[in-house]
Amino acid sequence: MTTQSIFKGLLRPVLVSAVFFMALTGLAYPIFTTFAAQLLFPFQAQGSLIEREGRVIGSTLIGQHFTKPEYFHGRPSMTLGADPQDPGKSVSQPYNSGSSGASNLGPTSQKLMDQVAARVKAYRQDNGLAANAQVPVDAVTASASGLDPHISVANARIQLARVARLRQMPEAELLQLVNEHTAARTLDLLGEPRVNVLQLNLALDALLASRQPSVAASE
Repeated sequence: MTTQSIFKGLLRPVLVSAVFFMALTGLAYPIFTTFAAQLLFPFQAQGSLIEREGRVIGSTLIGQHFTKPEYFHGRPSMTLGADPQDPGKSVSQPYNSGSSGASNLGPTSQKLMDQVAARVKAYRQDNGLAANAQVPVDAVTASASGLDPHISVANARIQLARVARLRQMPEAELLQLVNEHTAARTLDLLGEPRVNVLQLNLALDALLASRQPSVAASE
């Protein structure tokens, strides 16, 4: 048997198997998984999007940058974005989903230690804490993605007094709202209990809006 005949004999099965696996893994599998996801988990398959009044305002998977004191605040975010004044430069844009990432500062970085110290001081001042009060780690450190939508239960409870005061509502009622939006450990084993900041703030707005007297009732 010549080398040419051996090559021809191998060429056909090689091409057939290549086409078969391309069709299987490149077409059939993605189509099947997409269909199954849309059928079984439509909310998650479409990005876990949150709508209000028919408009998409966010996702449960991506945090948002809340700064007003009457809202619960999320973790610090070190994501960057293009400078509007100079596109060639980058500036801080917290929770920029198009530029996920951390600061890349190591544990011995003086810059990182200075940033954390400044965040600790601001967190204590914002929440009326003593100068030596313990502060949750997630309140003063950024996540690896910069997009973490959750905070720890301890972080949420510390902020509770500030939000309750500014919203003029009982702390006990706000605590109940926090508890309702606290997710348990995955499979009761993985991770820690956590609070989705966007969902909690939206629920808070909705609760207070439902108590506002209607225009017709006030006339």
